[in-house]
Amino acid sequence: MTLRLMPAIQQSAVRLEAAQPGLAATDAPTQHLLTELKRDAFLKKADFATPFDNHATHWPLGAEPLLITDAHLTIQPSGGLEISFEDKSNPTQARSCQLHLQVSLVHGLAHLIREVCEKAEWGPVGSTTKITDQRVAPPSEPPRYAH
Repeated sequence: MTLRLMPAIQQSAVRLEAAQPGLAATDAPTQHLLTELKRDAFLKKADFATPFDNHATHWPLGAEPLLITDAHLTIQPSGGLEISFEDKSNPTQARSCQLHLQVSLVHGLAHLIREVCEKAEWGPVGSTTKITDQRVAPPSEPPRYAH
């Protein structure tokens, strides 16, 4: 799922950066360069060192984690990215979580996913220097999920 999701997240960041007011990046190489510069600027000032505080007392989606089976990305007219994660592993109780992210948070999310994949030794999940617009062919069979 991550290997298929990352190129879409990265391409969304390129499109969001290119749509920023006052920018005149019309060709793909310039858009990619602009996205890399904006990503690097965000990462320089982002705080990834503060540990996550996991002392939550309220769990809006329940105590059980989501097993993400589907993800949908939509670029909003307002300039943000909506990511909808769905858990359809139990057909009688489908659950979902929506994230509404501005472009800077899309860069942060992509960075965190790359870091996690590296630590989990899942292999490369997308280039940080070259973003492509290639589409992944859909599988011939629907995916199967096992617990």
